[in-house]
Amino acid sequence: MYEDILNLPHHVSKTRPQMSMLDRAAQFSPFAALTGYDDAIKETGRLTDEKIEMDEDRKAALDMKQAYLIEMIDEQPEISITYFLPDTKKSGGAYVTVTGNLKRFDEYERLLILTDGKKIPMYDIADIESDLFRGMFE
Repeated sequence: MYEDILNLPHHVSKTRPQMSMLDRAAQFSPFAALTGYDDAIKETGRLTDEKIEMDEDRKAALDMKQAYLIEMIDEQPEISITYFLPDTKKSGGAYVTVTGNLKRFDEYERLLILTDGKKIPMYDIADIESDLFRGMFE
């Protein structure tokens, strides 16, 4: 059957311009009827953690670590801080750990500021590790 039409001449319109290959290919490209729907589905499926409330013993140990770090701030000690980072798009967030040298403590805003400029709110801190604490809080 295909052989019957294989050698027939191709029709060329006398009134309309011939379509470019790019425009012809665009006719067959996928169409997204709901723009942003895939992104919304991905965002809904993205999981976040809830902030964990610490018990009194853990809060006391963390307070002692923070106080000791503030005493030793002139040495710019290296620390690893695990803290809760709230999500910007939905409730919850994630626990992240950063390592750096402590530059200063902003008493007014209650922030630990590292030498790279990273600012960490004290009320979001879950744990602080440092060589300074060896044998002190174990």
